[in-house]
Amino acid sequence: MDGELVDAPVDAASRIRAYVTLTKPGITAFILLVAVAGFFAASPYPPPWAHLGWLLVSGGAASAGAAALNHWYDRDIDAVMKRTRGRPLPTAQIPPSHVVAFGILLTALGWSLSLVTLGPLVMACIASGTLVYVVVYTIWLKRRTRWNIVIGGYAGSAPVLAGSAAALGVITPEAALLAFLVFLWTPPHFWSLAIALKDDFRSPHLPMLPNPGDLSRSGRTVVLSAALLLPVTLAFLLFRTDFLPFFVGGLILGVAFLMVTWPLRASTERKVAIRGFVMSGVYLLGIVGAMVLNWAVVRIPWLRG
Repeated sequence: MDGELVDAPVDAASRIRAYVTLTKPGITAFILLVAVAGFFAASPYPPPWAHLGWLLVSGGAASAGAAALNHWYDRDIDAVMKRTRGRPLPTAQIPPSHVVAFGILLTALGWSLSLVTLGPLVMACIASGTLVYVVVYTIWLKRRTRWNIVIGGYAGSAPVLAGSAAALGVITPEAALLAFLVFLWTPPHFWSLAIALKDDFRSPHLPMLPNPGDLSRSGRTVVLSAALLLPVTLAFLLFRTDFLPFFVGGLILGVAFLMVTWPLRASTERKVAIRGFVMSGVYLLGIVGAMVLNWAVVRIPWLRG
């Protein structure tokens, strides 16, 4: 059987670390952060704290399960890339059958918890994000087209919608716009990394770059993608003063992101691309913080004055 004969981890601590790695803690943290942003984009005052708690638990479980399934399906790619060859499956720490069972269990747990505690709309948002990440992005598009991360970017937007549904029972226009902002953020984030690790991504012949045959065009595509975040941020002014604090913060972050990625127009050196990748993470953290701050300024009575 494929992958059934493996060298098990030597101790319980190694086994636990391997299973934690399968959940992709960094990506799961990103999913939870944008869910929090979506929650506060729609939340009244006082917020339904219990709903936020269940959102984090169920969304975290579903995200961790999807990450494990991604590990399972991409184990052949991971084995040939320097960045990923130390993961649990390429190093034969866990049998593939255990990984797929672990992924399905966590995914089912996340979906079930969201349905029981938060309702069908939240569950639908979480489930749609999981399915896009595992089926559409990982299985269907990742090995076939350089547009994989553009279409698969919905998986990062779905938690925003889930957050809105958890807070208010509906997907508000503001949360939908924020989800679109996260959707547009995803390509420059991953493309910056792909340019920085271009040789590693080429080893399994993955079409991860905007244009694999022309890195200069790839760099310009990252800059253009970063620039698209600014008009979407401007659209938050349509909601009048309710989102003015977020608009100011988002505009500052967007200009900073564009300035950091701007050198990619002329240079696709690793250090330049890494700066863009790091700044993309700073941008997202800032966007989440700006949305929480916006909620506090606009909704909390004693802060409104």
